[in-house]
This record gives sequence, C-alpha cells and structure tokens, in this order.
Amino acid sequence: MTPIESLRAALGDDCIRTGTDIGARHQGDWLVKAGPDDVPLALALPRDTQDVSTVLRICHAAGIPVVPQGGLTGLTGGAVPVRGAVLLSLERLRAIEEVDPIAGTITVQAGVPLQSVQEAADAADMLFPLDIGGRGSCLIGGNLSTNAGGNRVLRYGMARDLLLGIEAVLADGTVITSLNKMLKNNAAYDLKQLFVGSEGTLGIITRAVLRLFPKPVTTNTALCAFDDFDRIYDFLRSARAHLGGTLSAFETMWQPFYVRAIEGKTRPLGPDHIAYVLVESMGTDPSRDADHFSALIEQALEAGVVADAVVAQSLKETRQLWDIRDSSGELVQKLKPVGNYDVSVPTGRIQAFVIECSARLAARWPGAETICFGHLADSNLHMFVKVPATPFPEDDIDAIVYGCVRDWRGSISAEHGIGLLKKAYLDYSRTPEEIALMKTLRHAMDPKGILNPGKIFEG
Repeated sequence: MTPIESLRAALGDDCIRTGTDIGARHQGDWLVKAGPDDVPLALALPRDTQDVSTVLRICHAAGIPVVPQGGLTGLTGGAVPVRGAVLLSLERLRAIEEVDPIAGTITVQAGVPLQSVQEAADAADMLFPLDIGGRGSCLIGGNLSTNAGGNRVLRYGMARDLLLGIEAVLADGTVITSLNKMLKNNAAYDLKQLFVGSEGTLGIITRAVLRLFPKPVTTNTALCAFDDFDRIYDFLRSARAHLGGTLSAFETMWQPFYVRAIEGKTRPLGPDHIAYVLVESMGTDPSRDADHFSALIEQALEAGVVADAVVAQSLKETRQLWDIRDSSGELVQKLKPVGNYDVSVPTGRIQAFVIECSARLAARWPGAETICFGHLADSNLHMFVKVPATPFPEDDIDAIVYGCVRDWRGSISAEHGIGLLKKAYLDYSRTPEEIALMKTLRHAMDPKGILNPGKIFEG
C-alpha cells in the first residue's frame, strides 16, 4: 500500500485530495506562490488531533515532507508547498472548546479564525487582544506558529505572551498535550514556547489555551498629525505617562503611506504633514476615560507637539480611522511589484533608520520610493519599497534593506517570521551560535527533516 493509500484508508477519501483536487488556494500564502516544479503529493484535511497524528506518523515512516497550512495569510512563504510534500491543512479543526471567565482562558483548536476567538471572548464579556488586519482569514494555529504581533502588542504583548497551554504533534506523530490554564507553572521546561514562532518546523500546533482579559468598557481613538518627527517621540512619552496601562495602540504612518491610504476614503486630516499617529486607549471608567484621553490630545496640541488631530466621536469614526491604518494589505497588492519589509529597530532610532535606508536605496535607484508605517512603540517598522527598474530587482533591494537593518543591529523580522523569503538573511539578526542551537533543536525533534523543509534556515 502506498503512503497516499494508507492516508486514505486511515482518514477517509474526503480528507485526502490529490492532483487538481488540491486547488489553487493551497499553492502558496498571501504573497508567495509555489514554483512550477513544487507540486505537492497530496492535501490532507484532518478533523482532529488524532488525524494530524496519523498523517505525520504515516509520512514520517515513508520519509515524506509535510507542509502545515493555516489561513494562508502569511507574508514570507512559510506555508508554500515543496515538491512531493503532503500539505496538512488545519482548517477543519474549528472547535472552540471552552471559555472560562474565572481562569481568564479560552481553549480552541488550531483552525479557529482569529476573529472567531475574539467574538467568543466578547460574548463572554472578555477580550482576546491579539489583532491583525487578516483577523477574518488567519487561523490561531498560524498566529502562534509565527508569533503574530499586530496592533495591541504595546499593551498585551505578542502571541507568545497570550498563550498558556498547547497541544502539538511531533514529526513522528507523537502528541504532546500540555493544555495548562494556570498563569504560574514552573514545572521544568516551558515546552509550549518551542512551538511558538517555529513556523511548523518543530511540530504542528493543534490546540491552545489562550489568555483572556477583562473587556474594556471604553475605547478612545485619535489620529494626530506631526510636522516634526521628533515630536512623535515626545508624544509617545506623554501618552505612556498620561494613559499608563490603558494605552493600547500607537500606530505611526509616514506621509507617503497616509496619502495612499486615504485614497477613496473619508479624509480625517490633511495630507501635508510629515507623519501621522493613530493612538488608542482602552479603559474601564466611562465617567473619566474620554476626558482623560481628550486632555492628552489637547495638551499636545497646545504645546505644539501635535500639529493637528481628530478624536473619534463614534464607533463608525473609530472604524474609519482604523481603516486607514489597516489598508496596508490592499496597498501591497496595488503597489506590485514592490518590496515588502517587516523589520525592527529600537524605537528612538526608527526615523534615523528610515532616512539612512531611504538614502541607500535612492543612491542605487534615483527616484526610489520608501513607504513606511508601523507599530512605532513596539520598535516595529513596515516598509514598501518601489524602484524605477525593470525587471523588479527584489533581491538587490532585500540586500540593501536587510544590510541596513544589520548595520543598525535590528531584526530582519519583527512579526512576520522567516519562511522562505528571509532565510538567507537570518544571520544578519542572529549569531552563529544561536542559529547552531536552533538547528540542533530542529534535528533533535525532527531527525528526518520532514516538517516544513526549506523554511527558516539555508541548507
């Protein structure tokens, strides 16, 4: 019996697809598609953890590579097929198993969309704070395997900070169940963190226990314009001091991004400022929070720190302001061909980095355009790079941008992972000793190298 026949016999015909039945959607993620030679052997659609274990056990015995796939919203090629691989989709693992308001947890399967987790928490009068633009399509297993960040890292942390317990399946089909619901658990190694950010190379996440928080009863949002970038740093210090733990977002948009983002939308502020900040607070005191937030904006305007501002007066206006910031996914499609970068630089050096990196690009390609936005308070910068060259020199742009990140001792990946696109530059942000230890872990947990081969590391 062939491995595919064994998979069909174990899971049923409806869980295994081959050939054209696999479908075009599974041939890549949001930005990266498989090459013509990267034809997968099959697509597996397991229904539960035991099915995932069965797929891995059979593939491990046969030495067949396995590429895990979630919502396929990734931006670095981490879910792209490799030749002869079985694609393992988690999309059928969609159960929300438990919401526990007393423990402040929600237990879900890996195929639950992020938005569904948010809605289940909301229905229990709680908050699951992880939030990214692809919330309706991305799956929680993918969020964890890439250590997703998003809009509220400033207050609540990355995906790994929101995880209490995990269930994962190793390369040989062994199931590791550690669905811990306790904040304090120091019983030896914290194994769940091995799988977070590993992009499916150490094991496949199937279930998770996630942290919930009290649902804020107030949300205050403002868009502020700046004519001097250093004033943004002044405003950030004031916002942290004035709002304390209620400060939940501090999203920065440079002028070229803002101008493109407001095309076809309601324009809340004029397009002639150097940069814009979307600031948000989430609190629990309806009688004071709005006045407290407004006082921050008013003081910044009176001091000349902020050049102009608009405070949302309704949920509709709040959504309109966030729609500007969340338009990045649409923009990257409109700007193609374009270089798309997710990097980290210490917060206080971000503008200097943008100036230096833009200058290096312009020196190589006069007329090069750098379009920036990001989570400035989290030291996370996103960049779109357009250059007047045909064919589009993506590899050359990568070398300049990542070379600048290396020189500034930043990270080539702030929140999108390494996948295929960044693996050649991993040593720009990690030491040889760190990379050697990562490879040691990978070999120990997957000695046959079947889990998501070709991702993260060269060689």
